[in-house]
Amino acid sequence: MNYARVSGTGSYLPSGVLTNADLEKMIDTSDEWIFERTGIRQRHMAAPGETTSDLALHASRRALDAAGLQASELDMILVATTTPDQIFPSTACLLQAKLEVGGCPALDIQAVCSGFVYAVGIADQFIRGGQCRHVLVVGAETLSRITDYTDRGNCILWGDGAGAVILSRSDEPGVISTHLHADGAHRSLLEVPAGPSRNDVTDDKIRMEGRAVFKVAVNTLDQIVDETLKHNGIGKGDIDWLVPHQANIRIIQATAKKLAMSMDRVVVTIETHGNTSAASIPLALDVGVRDGRIKPGELILTEAFGGGFTWGANLIRM
Repeated sequence: MNYARVSGTGSYLPSGVLTNADLEKMIDTSDEWIFERTGIRQRHMAAPGETTSDLALHASRRALDAAGLQASELDMILVATTTPDQIFPSTACLLQAKLEVGGCPALDIQAVCSGFVYAVGIADQFIRGGQCRHVLVVGAETLSRITDYTDRGNCILWGDGAGAVILSRSDEPGVISTHLHADGAHRSLLEVPAGPSRNDVTDDKIRMEGRAVFKVAVNTLDQIVDETLKHNGIGKGDIDWLVPHQANIRIIQATAKKLAMSMDRVVVTIETHGNTSAASIPLALDVGVRDGRIKPGELILTEAFGGGFTWGANLIRM
């Protein structure tokens, strides 16, 4: 039987940094206020002219190197992003061109902060079905491009970055299960109102009702944890690592509490990365792998919640 296993991870953060001290000069806020409510001290910012596909390229090359593969060996490229370079072609196609390979399918996945979890589930199905041997899965964002830096309530959250994994065919289980959900009825609580077909709307920045989003996020992530454990017939103590979407430290702590898990077993990068949407899980995963915390054979749970609303989880044996 075919299974998909993580054979390599990579990540990239642009060199520009926006600290809480910088934001104090732009809006009515303070480092203490931001950190207490979000867990964020700084976030990375793409340089002028630096695109989502540029960030994705750096992360992809590092993941390919870690897997010992050439880009020409890829059978599919999936890019999870809500900040594509262009309306079309897809960022995945632009990344494919920058990797100097052609022929394999390449497409974007738009599920906002849950995009990477969705993309892993899709890649897993293509590998299990025997159609692919190696799939590049990337989460990449330039959220600074759609952030309103006069909006005190949410401009403090967003950062830029990219993370990537190579999923490769294996005889041993890797991606054990994926659980995906969405509910478009809540779309107005977290959205960018403008779009190509909405010529009556010009607001192209992130809008969020923070308290309402927090409440729904905690409840739905509790449910997705229960669903994943029940589906696989495992207990909370069987999870070695939680690698969550880095939205807010309080949401992360709530999920860890749900798992009866010490924060020492949670990969937390929000303090220095901010919320990088679809990039946050692969960024955190690469950090945990490269610093030696996450070891081969260990069981990790990823989970995410984002605009849509979308939410989901992957259970993965490393």
